[in-house]
Amino acid sequence: MSLPPLVSPAADLTRDEIARYSRHLIIPDLGMVGQQRLKSARVLVVGAGGLGSPTLLYLAAAGVGTLGIVDFDVVEESNLQRQIIHGTSDIGRSKVQSARDSLRETNPLVTVELHEFRLSVDNAVELFTAYDLIIDGTDNFATRYLINDAAVLAHKPYIWGSIYQFSGQVSVFWEDAPEGPDGDKRGLNYRDLYPEPPPPGSVPSCAEGGVFGILCASIASVMGTEAIKLITGIGESLLGRVLIYDALAMTYRTIEIRKDPAAPAITALIDYEAFCGAVPDVAVPPDSTITAPQLRDLLVSGATIALIDVREPAEWEINRISGATLIPKSAFDSGAGLAGLPPDATAVLYCKTGVRSAQVLEMLRRAGFSDVRHLQGGIVAWAQQLEPDMAMY
Repeated sequence: MSLPPLVSPAADLTRDEIARYSRHLIIPDLGMVGQQRLKSARVLVVGAGGLGSPTLLYLAAAGVGTLGIVDFDVVEESNLQRQIIHGTSDIGRSKVQSARDSLRETNPLVTVELHEFRLSVDNAVELFTAYDLIIDGTDNFATRYLINDAAVLAHKPYIWGSIYQFSGQVSVFWEDAPEGPDGDKRGLNYRDLYPEPPPPGSVPSCAEGGVFGILCASIASVMGTEAIKLITGIGESLLGRVLIYDALAMTYRTIEIRKDPAAPAITALIDYEAFCGAVPDVAVPPDSTITAPQLRDLLVSGATIALIDVREPAEWEINRISGATLIPKSAFDSGAGLAGLPPDATAVLYCKTGVRSAQVLEMLRRAGFSDVRHLQGGIVAWAQQLEPDMAMY
């Protein structure tokens, strides 16, 4: 749907700005006034990761006057496959500082404001009020609901994107969107799309399930496009629609979203970790969890155990603990994996970090298997404590 420009135009453009943005200025729908609006805009990007990286770079190149970045993480080697704002020399550095340096190189005419902390119920609303537009580049449900609710309370529009393996989604949410030409209400928020979070552990994270690196650029380019359209008032916004992209099929489709009249009003921030739940690691009895050194001792002692790797085959090809058998969690989900458990041995389960193995352990206990344990911290803990030269992902 068409929306009025989000910001007023800046007073003028300098000679250097005219030279830099000349290919924008000669587009009739954008022109000088559109570029002046970009110059006066203040956009906050939450997360300098897979989605935040290309979004920040393109918004800086486009001439958005002020870009804020919220992130508390540091650059890791595994980030570089998709987080293109960072480089090899940035490993170990603060992500916001690394991103700032890249943005300065991309466009020194843009102001970059750093917020090197975790977004929380204590700071989100106040922070959002200082910007015109919020862009959600995060990768977990608790933060997504926090961003949504804080944007509603701060009366700000925000752009949401989500990626997993080869697919992604994008939409625009704005509870206080201007009324339509017929006086129709057009306000929507993330809860109109997803009223409740999925069950804990039912949706793998990118760290667990992976993400096609270049997918981030595809989804982030749409997010950046929507930001420029909102700021300048051009085109048809994704407000009221979700764009769904399948990289393997190379298809785009959109579905409509409508306001849920029964949804309760958002009046305050809540405990989002509790709202979204936590993976039920605490539900695993202490005597069903063993550490990496304890597992090593069992293997060395010759104890009768069946070491079961519940990761997926692609992960098994990267690394594994010697002597393990691969039975993916997906096989246990369908029930087929039960047949692979030896009846006369203690089953010791492991995954990457302990999340999936804890879930499989609970499945097995409910199915009547009592002699089952899982490796605390997964193969990551095993590598860190016992095999530091093991390839890790």
